[in-house]
Amino acid sequence: MKLYELRGKDPEHRFSPYVWRTKLALAHKGLEYESVPLRFTEIPAAPFAETGAKTVPVLEDGGRFIADSWQIACYLDDHYPERASLFGCTTGRAHARFINAWVDRTLVVGLFPLLVADIWRLLDPADQGYFREGREARLGCRLEDAAGDVEARIKSLQRALSPMRATMKAQPFLGGETPAYADYAALGPFVWASCCSDLEILEDGDPVRDWRERMFDLYDGLARRAVRARAT
Repeated sequence: MKLYELRGKDPEHRFSPYVWRTKLALAHKGLEYESVPLRFTEIPAAPFAETGAKTVPVLEDGGRFIADSWQIACYLDDHYPERASLFGCTTGRAHARFINAWVDRTLVVGLFPLLVADIWRLLDPADQGYFREGREARLGCRLEDAAGDVEARIKSLQRALSPMRATMKAQPFLGGETPAYADYAALGPFVWASCCSDLEILEDGDPVRDWRERMFDLYDGLARRAVRARAT
């Protein structure tokens, strides 16, 4: 098994929120894999490019390429049913799909303007021009101006997290008493933020922050080690 993932200027800096969903899913399943780190500009020449996949994560398993973090999660549960389930049941998968979509359209979209300039600074020079051109076209402004009113954006994100906050007051994980794929889908953007920026969007005492810290500690601190590596 190989996992193609995004890297920064430092080869050990792995920050993609979508890749982190897959890395946590693989840890949940107890599946070993070889990591293949790629720069943005290396993706078009990657072995999986002939499949049409243009982004990572891409999982290679037995010569087959599976792209997209959601599709990878479904593949892992379908092809390794003897391992701990990511979804629990068909209904659980349907609920996780909703969380996955909500996170993409709420957390990822909300965090992107706050992180984009920091991400650029962490990239290899070969990637910086490509990244700036594409993201400034998407944002309609310079990367350095994208954050705008930072305090207002953070407040907006904190309000958007209200459903998670209410859930975390009643149970330790989105999956209930133990983490499930919904938790990994939601954690991805938080790992992304912590790997790319010193910005803190969660206040002390926030149940979502407590959940994030529990998630960072999972699998021998898999996500926490990535955050610490960036700090060093």
